[in-house]
Amino acid sequence: MKKKTTRVVGAVVKEGDKYLCMQRPRSKYSYISEHWEFPGGKVETGESDHEALVREIKEEMDWDVFVGPKIGTVVCDYPDFSVEITAYLCKGGDTEMKLLEHLDARWLTRDELADLNWTEADRMLLPMI
Repeated sequence: MKKKTTRVVGAVVKEGDKYLCMQRPRSKYSYISEHWEFPGGKVETGESDHEALVREIKEEMDWDVFVGPKIGTVVCDYPDFSVEITAYLCKGGDTEMKLLEHLDARWLTRDELADLNWTEADRMLLPMI
């Protein structure tokens, strides 16, 4: 049986030489539970990638984000589902973000990114940044 593939967008938020990394909440899927990711989420029917990113960041972090150029797209097959994630370079808004869903957030340089325990899909994006 073919797994459903979910279209997802990710915000690679850059400030100076640092990138925003978010730690996912606990989940029933051990392979993504408490792993690190770029913020974002599912693209709803009829929604553009840009609209989905702005909405997801507002819902998850109560933060405005300015969506810039596309970085790239990867497809990742997990044991229970597949995701097609498209990442965009973004700039954060003027206000402080809030951790409404994530466990933690870190601002890391390009060289420090590999030190985190990333979800596999987000790890696949790292060489594109």
